[in-house]
Amino acid sequence: MTRENRRLDLLLLAALFCCAALPWYHIRSGFYGFDWLSDWAGEPLFRPLVAQLSPTQWWLWPFVPLVIAVGLLRHLCAPGPDRGGRLMALGAAGLVWLLVEGLAVGLRGWNWSLWETLFGPVAGQPAFGAGAVGLALCCLAMISFGLAERGALKGDVFVLSAITLLVGLVATFVLYPLLSMFTGAFQDFRGAFTTEGVAKNIGDPQIWSLRCVVGTGGCGVAWRTFFLALCTATGTTLLGLAFALVATRTRMPFKKGLRLMTVLPIITPPFVIGLSLILMFGRSGFVTEFIGDVTGWDPGRWLYGLTGIWIAQMLSFTPIAFLVLVGVVEGVSPSMEEASQTMRAGRWRTFRKVSLPLMAPGLANAFLIGFIESMADFGNPLVLGGSGGVLSTEIFFAVVGAQHDPARAAVLATVLLCFTLSAFLAQRLWLGRRNFATLSGKGDGGRHALLPRRVAAPVIALVTGWSLFTLFVYGMILLGGFVKVWGLDHSLTLAHYVRAFSVSFGDGLAWTGVAWDSFWTTMKIALIAAPLTAAVGLLTAWLIVRQRFPGRGVFEFALMLSFAIPGTVIGISYIMAFNLPPIQMTGTALILIFCFVFRNMPVGVRGGVAAMSQLDGSLDEASLTLGASSPRTLFKVILPLLRPAILAALVYSFVRAVTSISAVIFLVSAKYNMATAYIVGLVENGDYGVAIAYSSVLIVVMISVIGGFQLLVGDRRLRRGEGEARRAAARRIEEVPA
Repeated sequence: MTRENRRLDLLLLAALFCCAALPWYHIRSGFYGFDWLSDWAGEPLFRPLVAQLSPTQWWLWPFVPLVIAVGLLRHLCAPGPDRGGRLMALGAAGLVWLLVEGLAVGLRGWNWSLWETLFGPVAGQPAFGAGAVGLALCCLAMISFGLAERGALKGDVFVLSAITLLVGLVATFVLYPLLSMFTGAFQDFRGAFTTEGVAKNIGDPQIWSLRCVVGTGGCGVAWRTFFLALCTATGTTLLGLAFALVATRTRMPFKKGLRLMTVLPIITPPFVIGLSLILMFGRSGFVTEFIGDVTGWDPGRWLYGLTGIWIAQMLSFTPIAFLVLVGVVEGVSPSMEEASQTMRAGRWRTFRKVSLPLMAPGLANAFLIGFIESMADFGNPLVLGGSGGVLSTEIFFAVVGAQHDPARAAVLATVLLCFTLSAFLAQRLWLGRRNFATLSGKGDGGRHALLPRRVAAPVIALVTGWSLFTLFVYGMILLGGFVKVWGLDHSLTLAHYVRAFSVSFGDGLAWTGVAWDSFWTTMKIALIAAPLTAAVGLLTAWLIVRQRFPGRGVFEFALMLSFAIPGTVIGISYIMAFNLPPIQMTGTALILIFCFVFRNMPVGVRGGVAAMSQLDGSLDEASLTLGASSPRTLFKVILPLLRPAILAALVYSFVRAVTSISAVIFLVSAKYNMATAYIVGLVENGDYGVAIAYSSVLIVVMISVIGGFQLLVGDRRLRRGEGEARRAAARRIEEVPA
């Protein structure tokens, strides 16, 4: 029996199992509880496809000849290009029909009036279950097996299956939600097509008005958000550059402390900085009271609005800009600066004409990240927005507020998406055809020139002042959890921590604190999502760097698209896509896991691409030449050399899953309530003490888990010497069985 026939036999068995054993429709009580097994034959919704076949559900019958046709191909056709083409056609036909019938038939019957006219009324169907999802995966396998038999990518089934699966996942969890959001803007509450909601909202002066009054929030919400994003991106880029220059181009003491400070905002829940600013500069803040006692002047509510949001975003996103720029500043070749000074250019001219232009890619990336992060920020505007909201909060209130206007939410989300994608594409076009390479394969033993005095003095002063302010803000975060009532009673207490995380030992261990439910839910979902995100990201990076296939550029852009999509847009698009058939996941843990995986995957992809680009392609070729398969080469040769990238992907995905709020706020439920959504509820109720105590515990837990990931993944123990690196890689290749 040939290898092609063996895998086709396994595919047939899997398809038969999906059609004859697994529930075809969605089980509300949950598939993984397996409670449905006790009533598998009695409850119609629990039945597999073969038990659902009836004249009233005629749209299910085409799947039967599909499986029969695959069986006939297996026994009547020899492996080769002809059979591969037919197998691809069958797989594509199965996916198309599954998509069409799933979208056309809803809970109450036809979703499309044209089909009701052609075929008459039908009873309707629930969302897809495990059987339908399994058959869809079998159809994807048919396509990849068919491509292999036709000789695509040298017939490597593993590579083709990985590409096909990733394309299907991205189409389902990135493109389909966006399409659902756009189409949702043109539907009424019954699902019928209408342009009334779009026409009413697209020209709303509250969105587009340019008649701004300083301090009153008089601008339209679109331009208010755009202006805030520009200010935040500019400020964080300049501050991040100042920190990077101080860390690499000055003799300032305590420079290592700057790198430690960059970790704090990343592992801090996004609205905690806004809370700290309220404790300092709010109406009952101690700074406000001190100024009032000394001068008799009442500062008012200046903090609540764009000014307060901008300060909070500067504190939150400057460390990210620093992380982007410090490597860029260090990467400027010292030889170019030395050449400039050899030609009698002073340090100021060298910095302005040579060093700074070579940092343009990093500055553009830092600006883009600051712009997108500001657009997507939800926590700080929710806490500090006052009467001047931004797009992210307006979308939230359009969905969950008293107005409940999904069309307005879709229009606002589309505007937000257009802003971020425009910035993303502008950055790519500006940098696309420019060359900023300064490091070649030759050794470069020079040292970076120190900053000129006219630059060093103000930069050091700025960095020192901002660092002290940041430490002061974080000090307030810690202190706020230990005082009884901020602004009224500052006596120290542990009551907030006891209320949030108390336990009892009466009849055994009992988690009696109010925060435990959301805490354990958050930890479980984050620990599931983090390895999946790292695995998908690194697999994608391996395909992009090591494989050559048609459409690779489009594939990479589609994967990076989710990075440019603000979390608020992702949240509203997931609600519109997965709240109704054919895929229904709202209120479950799965929707949160998939949201985290595909929201955070681009960072793992970029980190994997950067790390894998440093590995010589001859390592893969040597392993394949010795007879190892592609998956064995990936797991035995490549991944052991990518431990830093694996650690970075694990840490980032875990931290983002714990601290995310903009998308999560739409997707949580009573059963699966995440920590950030729970803390937002505490803030809205004015329970600042418990909110800050909970946030402090999350910070400590994230630091501990990051250390655990470091111990679990380990270090990549390769010396910098070329000979030693080659010998270590050769030993790994020799260990691969043929």
